[in-house]
Order: sequence, then C-alpha cells, then structure tokens
Amino acid sequence: MSEKITVTANVNADIKKVWDYYVKPEYITKWNFADPSWFCPSASNDMRPGGKYSARMEARDGSFGFDFEGIYDEITEGEKFTFTLGDGREVNVNFIDEKGSTEVKVTFDPEKENPIEMQRDGWQAILNNFKKFTEEN
Repeated sequence: MSEKITVTANVNADIKKVWDYYVKPEYITKWNFADPSWFCPSASNDMRPGGKYSARMEARDGSFGFDFEGIYDEITEGEKFTFTLGDGREVNVNFIDEKGSTEVKVTFDPEKENPIEMQRDGWQAILNNFKKFTEEN
C-alpha cells in the first residue's frame, strides 16, 4: 500500500454528539455523501469487533451506486475505531475532545484506481458534510 491519507474536521459540538452522529445509521444517511448529486439511502452499523458497517451510496439520477462496507477491527467507545474494507484497506477514525468542539481525524489506505488527490478531496468533502450536518442539527 502507498502512504496513508488523512482528512480532518473540527466540529463545533461535544464529543458524545459527534460520535453518535458519526456512527448511528439514522444520522449516517443524512451526511454520508461528498456532493449534493449523491445521497446515502441506507446504512447499517453493527459496532463491535467483527461487526459490519455498510452504507449505500447512490447518484440521485440513478446512474451509479455502490455499497461502502467494512468489518470492525477495534473500537474504543466514544474515542476511536478501526475497520477493514472489503479490498483489505484499513480505515482509522479518531475523535479528539477539544474542550467544547471535537476534532474528527480519518486516516485510510488509498485505493489504486483513482488519484490520491481525488480520494483525499472526496473523503474530505464527506467529512465536511458531516461537520455541517452535525453543527446544524
């Protein structure tokens, strides 16, 4: 694997709210897309080591869709988790309490099909969408 990619966002909300909005399926479907032309019609999250995360991503025009899925490796409730995607890539998500706000840091192994910059920009756009949704709700 090549060098890992990291994206971050500082969310103006306490760590409990940020954790809940990031991991609960009823919230995931509200923010888990990089662009308004996409949406996340369904999500499930069996948050335990060996449990499965799944989010359906679809273009609003129906032209394309895919399931983003991973299996949890480690979880420290309210702080961090690691999961492995179906192709073997690892994703680490950390939540850092910043005294009233929360830094969310996502580090992942890039895939080989798309340029690194495109992957970083896409994951950052999703995280920015998460920040916006969490702060507005």
